[in-house]
Amino acid sequence: MRLYLLALNPTDSVTAGFLPAAARLGLDVTVLTDHAEPHQKAYAGLPFAAPEVLECDVRDFRAVISLVSRHHAPDAVFSNSDHLQTETALAAEYFGLPAKDWKAALRAKDKGQLRRHLALTGQDAVWSAELASGQDPAELEPPFPCVVKPREGVASEDVTLVADAAELARRCREIQHRRAGATLVVEEFLDGPLCTLETLGDGRRRHVLGGFRTQLSLPPDFIEEVLEFVPAHPTEVVAQVLAQLDALGIGLGACHTEFVVQPDGRARIIEVNYRAIGDQCDLMLAEILGVPLFEHILATHLGRELPADLGAQCAATPRRARNEPVCADRAGLLTAAPGPSDEERDGVRLAYRPLRRLGERHEHYRTNRDYLGVIWAVGADQEAVDAAVARFRAANRWEITP
Repeated sequence: MRLYLLALNPTDSVTAGFLPAAARLGLDVTVLTDHAEPHQKAYAGLPFAAPEVLECDVRDFRAVISLVSRHHAPDAVFSNSDHLQTETALAAEYFGLPAKDWKAALRAKDKGQLRRHLALTGQDAVWSAELASGQDPAELEPPFPCVVKPREGVASEDVTLVADAAELARRCREIQHRRAGATLVVEEFLDGPLCTLETLGDGRRRHVLGGFRTQLSLPPDFIEEVLEFVPAHPTEVVAQVLAQLDALGIGLGACHTEFVVQPDGRARIIEVNYRAIGDQCDLMLAEILGVPLFEHILATHLGRELPADLGAQCAATPRRARNEPVCADRAGLLTAAPGPSDEERDGVRLAYRPLRRLGERHEHYRTNRDYLGVIWAVGADQEAVDAAVARFRAANRWEITP
């Protein structure tokens, strides 16, 4: 059976998650990407047959369909990239394969459309407006404080909290200078504890896999600094989030939803990422749950049913976990940092994966792009897990030379 996997970068999710899972499922994999060389290098040392890598304009569903139609017949077309869900859904649908609803994928990616659709369906009305390139922010009258973000952005990049009209105008100019032609979304600030809900559906039923509580950096930025696993959020909160996902058309495959719970008990969606959670949390989640998570995700795109008790099995997990990125606090050259690490001690399994190479120079982005590496730990006790992460941080050093 042939799996076409669309990707932009050779991420850990692909190399340590989906490709090994595809090998265990006996799938032949063709990776489609706009830059083949980094993928070929990343896959050369894998402990199984390297996938075929073909260069293609993966942001254009027509190019994907054209290449696949003149290559091996597909059994599944899949991507875990934020940027490629609509294109992947359209290509899969063209070949008559299990596919996410491309309209749902578009609603999730386009933050302005997400707000409009949730309001139109009566699920939630958030003050929101789009600001086209060259448009004067003074035309808007948002409730302050408000949030500015790129309409199709990811990883908290260029997402900022603004206090008044003058700051709104300044921030919009800065972001659109960096992102020429980009449309921004200006929206009401939804305050409250930030959480995530992880779901997986096979087109027949959708399972809740658990979620996370997220600690953010201080305003005005929204950098995710710690994620702590939660086996089950309160039932009434989960029901509200699932109702909003239903309204958006989210069903097949993995979905990572970020939301806040406000003092009145309302669960309000911040954004929907119609793919598995990233930044090592997907690898950590597979270990927390003790299920073949990546195989399950791929199976849904092959038209296979998930185990009927998957949600109950996940809710019953005795494991706890912590995911803690190490963040750069300045621009400069990374001159000291630990390499990849795996250890087990006192019943806690800890992993560290670097995200930057020694000798790389970067600006200070004030987003998740500042991550130098990610530490995650899984065990039966939250205090022991937290202590293991703290111990690893104290025993290592990360140095940036301006």
